[in-house]
Amino acid sequence: VAGTTGSGKSVCINALIASMLFRFTPEELRFVIIDPKMVELQAYSSLPHLALPIVTDPKKVLFALRSLIDEMEGRYKMFARVGVRNIVGFNARPKKKPVARIDDLGRDEERDARGSASTMPATAEEKIPDKIPYIVVIIDELADLMQTAPADVETAIARITQMARAAGIHLVVATQTPRADVITGVIKANIPCRIAFQVASKIDSRVILDENGADRLLGQGDMLYLPPSASRLIRAQGVLVTDDEIHRLVEFISAQSPPAFDSAMHEKLQSTAAPEEEVTSEDEELVEKCLEIIRQEKRASTSLLQRRLRLGYTRAARIVDILEQRGILGPGEGAKPREILVDLDAAV
Repeated sequence: VAGTTGSGKSVCINALIASMLFRFTPEELRFVIIDPKMVELQAYSSLPHLALPIVTDPKKVLFALRSLIDEMEGRYKMFARVGVRNIVGFNARPKKKPVARIDDLGRDEERDARGSASTMPATAEEKIPDKIPYIVVIIDELADLMQTAPADVETAIARITQMARAAGIHLVVATQTPRADVITGVIKANIPCRIAFQVASKIDSRVILDENGADRLLGQGDMLYLPPSASRLIRAQGVLVTDDEIHRLVEFISAQSPPAFDSAMHEKLQSTAAPEEEVTSEDEELVEKCLEIIRQEKRASTSLLQRRLRLGYTRAARIVDILEQRGILGPGEGAKPREILVDLDAAV
């Protein structure tokens, strides 16, 4: 889902969520909401449908996506054991209820009488649930994530979109900056269903839909929809869901049940709070060079280190994180330079 500010992108996301909330209970559908902007989707923080608390820290997004990949692989193993191909077959399969027969009980008593000398300790198999819920992952601003760790985020999204549909895991990705470095070829190839709202140029339209047209839309929910199995675009008008309606809907659903997070995924996310990474001698050399540049320039930012030392974004961001952990630099505040907390001239 892509479009410029004010074109109706956020209203479309709200309409999709509201439609699913009307149709599915928390036992049938779980949401994983990733909202780096910390504004658009916070209204849903009390929903009982949430599998995780709303993820706002870009550093935790990758761990959330990896935990979804683990969940996907676990579901496929479960499908193989039961003998089904997808979530529809799994949830529709007949339930086997064990019936205790009298002759079986007699045999069990005989076995117990023989003693436990020849018995091996049995490993309890994982309990297979009767039904599993669908999981819908909603990423509100892809551009923010592609700035932090583009290769890792792209790989994780590609893996989920390639394989997770049969496991009942679906992805909704939104961005208001439809550039080629945000909506990469790998991501586009694995997301065949696309919605384009009004964009500024034909180039942006081609990035989203591979053809012109979105640049001539009227805004206010006017959209072009590309279904997965169709080659022709469908022009449609998006539904209007107001903020007041969203608040009333969430309030009504939240009153019935509190959020029940997926314990395994939640623990995995919490355990990644901020592990201290091992700093190599090569990193230490870079730290010294970076400190010298910061001392000369009297300011600090990832882009400055990238430019002066010809580093990639990931490497420069790692050095800045190390300096922040050591109390030399303050926390990041968007595009502003970092605050220098130590007098580097005095330290020299």
